[in-house]
Amino acid sequence: MSGPSSSGPEAPVGDPSHPDFLELLRVLALTRVGDDAFTGSHPSKNPVRTFGGQMMAQAFVAASRTVDARLPPSALSMHFIAGGDPEVDLEFTVVRLRDERRFANRRVDVTQGGLLLGSALVSHLSGGRGLEHDVDVPDVAPPHDLPGIDDLLRGYEETVPHFANALRPIEWRYTNDPAWVMRDRGGSLAHNRVWMKSQGAMPADPVLHAAALVYSSDTTVLDSIITTHGLSWGFDRIFAVTMNHSVWFHRPIRFDDWVLYSTVSPVAAESRGLGTGHFFDESGRVLATVVQEGIVKYFPER
Repeated sequence: MSGPSSSGPEAPVGDPSHPDFLELLRVLALTRVGDDAFTGSHPSKNPVRTFGGQMMAQAFVAASRTVDARLPPSALSMHFIAGGDPEVDLEFTVVRLRDERRFANRRVDVTQGGLLLGSALVSHLSGGRGLEHDVDVPDVAPPHDLPGIDDLLRGYEETVPHFANALRPIEWRYTNDPAWVMRDRGGSLAHNRVWMKSQGAMPADPVLHAAALVYSSDTTVLDSIITTHGLSWGFDRIFAVTMNHSVWFHRPIRFDDWVLYSTVSPVAAESRGLGTGHFFDESGRVLATVVQEGIVKYFPER
């Protein structure tokens, strides 16, 4: 049996003073246009091309709406092929690759007007109890002791306008200087660690909590490539675009609780860089693991 036939979550909840958060819930509420076909809209604030985290989160929701709700997600892997136009709705076609009692596999093709933008493979698995261990959570300050993103952007609005003017459905609390502050102080950093949570209470739908994590996993994962070299968006001439992105889900997620996103870059070569990271809950358990590869080009001033 497939999952529920509704096209999206229950009515948005949360503080209406956070309209960006309500916009995120809206774009995750896909419109079902067939048994295995959906359309998804864009928010009011967008980069030049569709934000990859949005496209992945919507593809994840599309796949999950065709799966038995009792099967939790285990992995998502997306390959980006072309950039999306934020003025045009995205089309999601789900291909059912496998359905078993405890397994389900889906492919989701994302298109606009017949142009393939990307393909995602999504797996769901009910594994049951087994061996458990975790990588150590970094020793960082708790989120309540840290400044918000607005404080960290103050004075840098013209340096990093894409960040200053971006949609803010997720609350960020950096435990280290973000790239633009680090660069202004002449430093470098081999890691980035950010506390995150939704700006409002999430609906009681595990798919949406996991989708919010997928959305957020595309925000800071490539930063360590450039901060390792003492560089920053806005200050330096850098071109970056995501090629592929994978998320492994290890435990149930509540994204209206604080989670720590800790990322590093193990390698950069041949104009490509790899970012890896873990999401931890406040007790130190690993919730998800992320790997992203991007084209990253640096053009030093002459």
